[in-house]
This record gives sequence, C-alpha cells and structure tokens, in this order.
Amino acid sequence: MFATRLISGIILVILALLIVGRGGVLLFLASAVISCIGLFELYRVTKMEVRLLGAVGYAAALAYYGLVWFHQEQFVMLVAVSALMLFMTIYVVTFPKYGTEQVTVAFFGIFYVAVMFSYLYQTRMMADGKYLVWLIFLSSWGCDTCAYCVGMLFGRHKLAPVLSPKKSIEGAVGGVVGAALLGFLYALFFGGYMAEVKNPKVACALACGIAAVISQIGDLAASAIKRNHGVKDYGHLIPGHGGVLDRFDSMLFTAPAIYFALTFLR
Repeated sequence: MFATRLISGIILVILALLIVGRGGVLLFLASAVISCIGLFELYRVTKMEVRLLGAVGYAAALAYYGLVWFHQEQFVMLVAVSALMLFMTIYVVTFPKYGTEQVTVAFFGIFYVAVMFSYLYQTRMMADGKYLVWLIFLSSWGCDTCAYCVGMLFGRHKLAPVLSPKKSIEGAVGGVVGAALLGFLYALFFGGYMAEVKNPKVACALACGIAAVISQIGDLAASAIKRNHGVKDYGHLIPGHGGVLDRFDSMLFTAPAIYFALTFLR
C-alpha cells in the first residue's frame, strides 16, 4: 500500500510540474476535467451522479469554466442564478422524486468543486503567476506534511476527535508555521523574479500561512461529507490516494485563498 501511494504521489508531482508549469490551455483543460471528475465523485456520494440534477451541475460547471476562459467573470452570477432556477424547476416538475438536500448539494457542488478549483488556473494566469501558483501546492501539501510530522512528535490535544482522531492542535499549528516558512524560503529563491510583488518574502509567507489555516478546514470539510454519507473514499481513480476529491480536498480551499491573499498582499 505504501509503495503504491508513493508511486502515485511521484506521478502526481511530475504531472503537476508539467501541466502547471506549462499553464495556458493545458492547465485550463486539466482544471476543467479534474473539476468535472470531482463533481462526479461528490454527486456519486450523494446518490445522484446519473440523474438530471447532476447533468445540470456538470453543464453549469462547464459554463463557468467557459466564462473564465473568455475572461467574462462578471457573468458568473448569471450562471449561478440560471443553474439554481433550473434546479428548482426540476425539483418542482418531478416532485417528489428529489429531496431538498439533493437540490442543495447539486448547487453547492458547482461552487465547492468547480469554482474553487478554478483558482489554480486563475492564479497561474496572474502577473508572476508562473511563480506564485506553486504557493498553492506549498500551502496545501506542505501544510499536510508539516502537520503530520509535528503531530507525530508533539501531538497531545485532539483537533477534531470525531472527524479525524489522528489530527492534533499541535500538528495544525505546526502545519501553518511550516507552510509559512516554506513560503518564505520559496520567495528567498524566486522572489527576485516576482516583478509585481512588492515584498515577496512577507507576501508569500503570509499567503501560505493564511492558506494553510484554510487548507485544514478544507481537509476536515471533505472528511465530514464522507462521514455523513458513510464512505471511506470519494473514489479509486488515484491508486493509494482514493479519488480526485481525496487528493485535492485541501487544494480546493488553498487555491482561492492564495489567489485572494496575493491580490491584497501584493
């Protein structure tokens, strides 16, 4: 199991380096595909992946990505309201086939998966994005690694005993501090290339620290959804890691966190 997880992790890192490093249409398409797969996994957990509500959810997610590609983000609310109207129309016309919980999850999934994950691409497309986008990975995967190490060594107080018994408050703090340190060290080497960031070391450290806090909320939120529906993993697409949402759950939160943090900090 460990060997499988390690090999899958190495492949993921290589793919991330290639796709994110390239950016452009390749990253855009990869983000859209990953979002649709993640949305499918969420809908499958809630037992509606092949139903009409799910089809509207996929269509709305793709429409949103179309707006991002053509830089028409001002119409996001139009897509959101249109999707909600369609969901409610289906709910009324087919009543009582669907419950209010399913309608809510169908709408929620568009934002939770597609919109949140799109900020990976949007951060890459920022000025200096080819350097700043890696802060998303540093704050997500770096926080996970640092939290695990600190938690193993010093963990005494449970962070969320019901959701994740192995996570500790000490580990959570260590994850935030570790991510901020990684952001600082990253800027130490690459800050000179960030022409649009006034103080790269401070900006990258703060952005990673903020994103690391939110990253852990994202991780616990994904766990809560799985526990509510009695599943261990969202899927089996990535050997040793589970599904797309199992691997990118925290990144759904760090991507927009880094994007908006840098928007204000730069």
